[in-house]
Amino acid sequence: MFTNPSPDQIRSLLQRVKTIAVVGLSPRPDRPSYRVSRAMQGFGYRIVPVRPAVAEILGEKAWARLSEIPFAVDMVDVFRAGDQIDPIVDECIALGVRHLWLQDGVINEAAAARAQAAGITVVMDRCVWRDYMDLAV
Repeated sequence: MFTNPSPDQIRSLLQRVKTIAVVGLSPRPDRPSYRVSRAMQGFGYRIVPVRPAVAEILGEKAWARLSEIPFAVDMVDVFRAGDQIDPIVDECIALGVRHLWLQDGVINEAAAARAQAAGITVVMDRCVWRDYMDLAV
């Protein structure tokens, strides 16, 4: 059964991470993915949008897929339905991504276990912004 990292481990992760690729980042300011990403950007993180058919979000060039990003990212943050996580995990494993965050309501235990087995730290069904605030990162 999947277990999230401890609060201390999550705090440490958020202190180390600098660049976050956000899969499913909406260009619409009323969407949770936009609000969370804008807040994290305000805390000093570089947000890299991963969204097909969009040129730019939050002042950053958007990429259609993780594999198109021409530089390393520290963490992948996902705003997609749980049944859409498997191909994202496949891409993370292939790219050697070290940290994967599945936002509130994004649950896929089998995919999370597969990512963990590949050496990826996984946080599932938690909000990165709320954890940043709650853990006083």
